[in-house]
Amino acid sequence: MTSPHDPVPFESNGETDSIDLLTAALRRDAADLEVYAQVLTGTLTEALPPGSVTAQRKRGLADRLAGRDGRVERVEVFLGEQRLVLDLAGGRPKGEVCKEVRGVVLSRRPVALDEWVRELALAVAVRARSDARARAVLQRLVHGE
Repeated sequence: MTSPHDPVPFESNGETDSIDLLTAALRRDAADLEVYAQVLTGTLTEALPPGSVTAQRKRGLADRLAGRDGRVERVEVFLGEQRLVLDLAGGRPKGEVCKEVRGVVLSRRPVALDEWVRELALAVAVRARSDARARAVLQRLVHGE
């Protein structure tokens, strides 16, 4: 039996409300780009198949000495024929949505961070329809668990 206070599960059936919830969750920490990049790469790496998410990092001397991974400067998400690139170098996020077939980029479209996050939410929601692990991770992300 469920309580009226139980969270509503994430439904990735293409409804606008679900996409809006996912977009808001993906955008949640965007004010601090360093934290945002860490959360984004961790969440997506957990939700998507291996090799779907790559992160390029910049490691300074202090990072190396402390054994840290360094700061994320670029995130690439590969989902089907879509590649979503977020460049965080220089402190100003630059998004790019690419259509890629067999390693060949057919089109590139620069986008603002909000649009990049929306495109990512749509692509991940489509993936979650057929992947139970991705759906579970997205539920935790949307509900802040």
